[in-house]
Amino acid sequence: MVNLIKKELALCMHPTAFIFLSFAALVFVPNYPYEVIFFFSCLSVFFCCMMTRENGDIAFSCALPVKKEHIPLAKILVTIGLQCIILLLVGIIGAVKGAVLPAEQYVNQAGISANIVLVGNGAILLGIFNLIFFPRYFKKPDKIGVPFVIGAIVVFLLIGVFIVLRWATPLYSITLNGLNTVNTGAKAAALIIEFVVYISLSAISCKLSMKYFQRVDL
Repeated sequence: MVNLIKKELALCMHPTAFIFLSFAALVFVPNYPYEVIFFFSCLSVFFCCMMTRENGDIAFSCALPVKKEHIPLAKILVTIGLQCIILLLVGIIGAVKGAVLPAEQYVNQAGISANIVLVGNGAILLGIFNLIFFPRYFKKPDKIGVPFVIGAIVVFLLIGVFIVLRWATPLYSITLNGLNTVNTGAKAAALIIEFVVYISLSAISCKLSMKYFQRVDL
């Protein structure tokens, strides 16, 4: 498994997978729907899978002395690693923003503020994308477009839901919004719940992808 992960990093990583990590700095853009940052992580998955297809990496991997079911697992684990990095960066940069800017400039008119709940929202978006994209992709590894389009549509619909919740519910507009130092317990609880959902969705995605890939005739 370790060697497969190394192979993924060496042969299948598109440059955008690392470039898009820097987009975590978009939390400094005033009045921006910050959940969109996590879509770029989804887009990098599309580019990496395209690179995998163009390089014939799936057939190459199947020729290696490894279990077939470990091939999708390695790719998803690498993706999860990158997703955790972008979530961590958004959390850190958001905390820096809260420390250096006045409280009134920290408020986001286009959605929730750049606090730890935003990180949890991002985890939900990425978990949903994993569940939609990877099982469909590993059914037919040469067909990337349709799984990505379906995943992207759902992600943007959920971003819209988060924006609506920001203005329509006191829970999001008051309790979970604003600086991390305000209502810290509620924000931390929301973050933990959302991360549990992310882990659960990603685990289901792994299991389904491994199951479907076993049936692929290369």
